[in-house]
Parts: sequence; structure tokens; C-alpha cells
Amino acid sequence: MPRRSAPSSLPRRLTLCGALLLLASCGWAGAEEPDGVGVPGAPTGVTAAAGSATSVHVMWNATARADRYEVYRGTTKVREVPGSQHMVDVTRLRPSTRYVFSVRARDVDGRLGPPSRRVPAKTPAAAADDRSAPTRPAAHRGRAAGSRAVQLSWSASTDDRGVVSYDIHQGGTKIHSVGGGQTAAVLTGLRPGTDYAFTVRARDAAGNVSSASPAVRLTTPGRDDDGRATAPTGFRATSHREDGAYQLDLSWVPPRVDGEVTEYQIHLDGRPATSLVYGGSAPRERATYSFYAGRRAGVTHRVRVRAMLPDGTWGGFSAERAVTTGAGR
Repeated sequence: MPRRSAPSSLPRRLTLCGALLLLASCGWAGAEEPDGVGVPGAPTGVTAAAGSATSVHVMWNATARADRYEVYRGTTKVREVPGSQHMVDVTRLRPSTRYVFSVRARDVDGRLGPPSRRVPAKTPAAAADDRSAPTRPAAHRGRAAGSRAVQLSWSASTDDRGVVSYDIHQGGTKIHSVGGGQTAAVLTGLRPGTDYAFTVRARDAAGNVSSASPAVRLTTPGRDDDGRATAPTGFRATSHREDGAYQLDLSWVPPRVDGEVTEYQIHLDGRPATSLVYGGSAPRERATYSFYAGRRAGVTHRVRVRAMLPDGTWGGFSAERAVTTGAGR
């Protein structure tokens, strides 16, 4: 279920602080300190996927006020990484074993925020005496998707036991990983006007890694653009009457990025109106949201939405729609 903040222009405020959390009136999930600044919130968008028979790749979204992150396997802390890093490989695991992972953020003063939701992952069976690496990923392609993102794709590798994952490297640093059935990725959080070189390596269950694909060299545009490549699409807006008042009904297709999009900001008549944060699994096909728009019929509003990307930056705005209360569907 999503957690919501009521629009500041509303004459009344919802006060649900359970499964639906009003960010503006109830605050973030972190405990509040006497100085009014809360500890970091629980990391969102946590995913875990096997990288081999003995490793799992854990990713999460950037968290406000995080100086570093702690990764847990069950109740055991297994890794700690700086706040600029939102992924880690947990190694030395057992084949054919189910694990549960979570992430917590710690601020610069050492205060630890609440844990994220727990996500499961199962390592595949080990392949006995497997010393053959997958073939090199071929036909590596890419393009800039605005000034702060790139889209990469490659041809699938082959392996006698099967490809479990693909590792994406920027220069000599591994920056991302996707499952063995995926041959494309969207990388966000890049800088405008910057040269990048990306390569891909395939990995099998035994941890054998292929040689690197040919490097794809890309330069992001020098100026910030409108972020269209990371904007929600298929945006729709209608209204309906309920209990003597009008609600605006919105729906959209989340932006296609790697990682989970768990937060959106809705703008009404050119100004931020409300924030929508999903505490559990966020929708991937189509998101919907309704909020209070007053009791008067015949009022026309302009509305649009944008997503907080997994790297902690805002994506582009959707198309703007005009909707009139009482105009029907």
C-alpha cells in the first residue's frame, strides 16, 4: 500500500498513520530527535537476486540523510558501504539456499534508521567441476537517455550450465547487476556533459565470469534536459464525486529504470501538491492514485507527476493534463 502526504492546499487533512502514512503530517518513518531532524528513513526499493551459487546482489534506493548503509542477512550484519553506494554483492553463501536480506541507513552522527522490508533470494545449485566461463556478451549497444541516464543492451551470452547474471562495469568498477534472463539495463544518476565507458560480463552459477564485452562509449548531453526518458508515461487524469466532494483520479505507467520506483511527487496547478511513497512493493505496470480536490464543480486543474529514481534524483515530469471537477470520466 502507498503512504501519502495530503496536499497543502486542502481544507482538510487525512490523518491515517498506519499502512497509509501522511508524510507531511506524520513525518518519515525514522524516529524524531529533539532537534527536529529525524534519523534516516527505512531504505526503499530493496531487491535481492542471486549472482551465482554463492553470492546475492542486493540493491536499494538512495535514502535521505544516509552517510552509510548496513546490509543484513537475517539478523546478521554482513556488509557496510558508504552512502554514495546503493548496491553490494553478499558472498560466501551456500548453494540452493534461501536467504532474507534487509538494509538500514546510518547518518553522519552514527544514528541508525529503521530496517527496510525484508526481501528473499535463493541461490541456485552449484555446478560440480564447472570451470567454463560464459561466452562474451556481444553486440553491446547504448544511447544517452537524457543528460543523466543511459540505456544499454547486449546479446545474450551462452553457458553450458546457464547464465545467472550480468555485471555492468563503468571503467574498471562494477556498478550494476541484472539477472541472467535480462539483456538490457537503464543506468541513472549520471552527470551531464560527461564521457562514460560501459562493459558487460556474464556470470554463471559457479561464479565463472566471461571476458568483458566491447566497451560502449557514450557522452551525456551537456545541459540538463527535461528528463523525458525517465518520466512516467501514459498519464491520465479524471475526477469523480464522493461524499459531497470531488476527487482527482490519476494513473500512469512508471518510468522504465532498473530498480524499484517507490516515490512520486504530484504537481497541481504548477505547484507541488502531494507525495506518494510506497511502503511495500510498488506497481510496475500502472500506478493509480486519488486525492481530494474540493467541493466545487466546474473547477479546472492542471496536474502532472514525476518519480524519485532509485539513485535519489528526480526523473522528468509526465505530460500535463487538465481535468475539470464534475466533468465525469
